[in-house]
Amino acid sequence: MAVDHRRFLTDLHKLREFGASGVGKGVVRPAYSDADIAARQWLAVRMAEAGLTPQFDPVGNLFGLASGRSLLMGSHSDSQPEGGWLDGALGVIAALEIARSSDRPISVVSFQDEEGRFGVTTGSAVWSGGLPLEKADVLTDGAGVTFCQARSTMADLSQSFVDPSQFSGFVEMHIEQGLSLDATREQIGVVTDIVGIRDMSITYEGQQNHAGTTPMHLRRDAFQALSVFNTRLNERFRNVVTPQTVWTIGRVELHPNASSIVPGRVRFSMQWRDSDADRLVRMEEIIRATAQEIADELGMALDYGPMLGLEPVAMDLTLRGALENGAEQVAQGKWRRMPSGALHDATNVSRLMPVAMLFVPSINGISHDFAEDTAETDLIAGLEVLDRAMRSLSS
Repeated sequence: MAVDHRRFLTDLHKLREFGASGVGKGVVRPAYSDADIAARQWLAVRMAEAGLTPQFDPVGNLFGLASGRSLLMGSHSDSQPEGGWLDGALGVIAALEIARSSDRPISVVSFQDEEGRFGVTTGSAVWSGGLPLEKADVLTDGAGVTFCQARSTMADLSQSFVDPSQFSGFVEMHIEQGLSLDATREQIGVVTDIVGIRDMSITYEGQQNHAGTTPMHLRRDAFQALSVFNTRLNERFRNVVTPQTVWTIGRVELHPNASSIVPGRVRFSMQWRDSDADRLVRMEEIIRATAQEIADELGMALDYGPMLGLEPVAMDLTLRGALENGAEQVAQGKWRRMPSGALHDATNVSRLMPVAMLFVPSINGISHDFAEDTAETDLIAGLEVLDRAMRSLSS
């Protein structure tokens, strides 16, 4: 059977209704929220209607299983706190449509907590064996809720973990979440590799004090430590990184966060990404050395949270070749090979089986925002590439 474009788009828009933000096409569907759980229950029904067997595992990953050995396809359906309607959701719904129409057995998955409420792609990390469940259970979100507490909200749906040996490989379709394809008016990106990532928290502890009576030269101001760290780190990375290397201080918790108090403590996230594993190690060395140097200079105590991370991953050549053949048929002269600067569940799944990824454009390069969008013609083109790829693998 041929893929049904209308059914594909209808399902994609229906999924958007779970946690709809009321602002454009944006969604608010964080992992384990009521909207997220309702969306997964709806997906389970759609999987069953497609002839698949739905199965929730103990961390909330939802699988729609085909009979016998199959190719696994999908992504995730949770969102950022202020997220777009396609990030992850596109890959799940595209996989569902391919499962309905393909001549070969296709299983579908929506991984849980890809967006990192508790860690880095938590659901697929646990399923793939990269993160032991007992270690995942003690991870906390910004409000202090543990992963164990959050996943208990899905306990009535939970079954056993799915055996990965029944899958021959994994293919994930996703929006690019960057500007490359949109800027060149290309429709398709076939991913060559996914960058590695490191993520940890850093805490400076100084001395909380009165903002009016504490002389500047006697202050142990935690925010000033962060400010110096940020400036110095950028300088020291200059001769180590490439134009594709990125690093981010994205979350800052200042204590006590009051206008008339010299802040005594700051805890902040430190994340860096690169496709070279050795460079990731060198960046960590620079981060730790710089942080310690500033702590010594400013009289600060220094502490680190757990290091989370994933190694760079190259895509499987056979699966990637099938996607390239599909891209050439659907978007001749309008596709490219490209790396992924964003992290995806495929990184974790690569521990277990061959993986490949396909990108479609993000309008103006926007993602992780209510304004995230992709032209429907490009969404359909991506679906058609997947369909052609599956047909070539079957033959």
